[in-house]
Amino acid sequence: MLLSEWSKSEVAYGRRVLNSGLEGVRSGREAFLNGRPLTPFFRESFQKALKPAALGACIGLLTSCPGRQRRSVAQVLASGLLGGLIGMGAGLVWEGRFLAGSAASSALKNIDRVRDEHWLEKHPIDYA
Repeated sequence: MLLSEWSKSEVAYGRRVLNSGLEGVRSGREAFLNGRPLTPFFRESFQKALKPAALGACIGLLTSCPGRQRRSVAQVLASGLLGGLIGMGAGLVWEGRFLAGSAASSALKNIDRVRDEHWLEKHPIDYA
């Protein structure tokens, strides 16, 4: 097999793997949501992530409280904002973990199916 033929077949195989993974993500998302739209799920996740964001902001403010060093108000507020952003991110990841797990599981199943088909094409089994 020439290099050009091999590269074309590998690119086609890569596209099949990518498309099957994307289709798996879609089907996993649909299976998790049971026909519900995605927007309300994100809205609910955002609302639930506000508590960790507030906690992170409080921790950020407390860590920048003046001890021996004097800090400016801007530094204290920046620490609180950074803590809030970290808390919000952690809360969103935590709330979306089951959706991400469902999508990843379905994508991996589809990718494995395509990889198995590719292997069987390269290594046909002769039962005769």
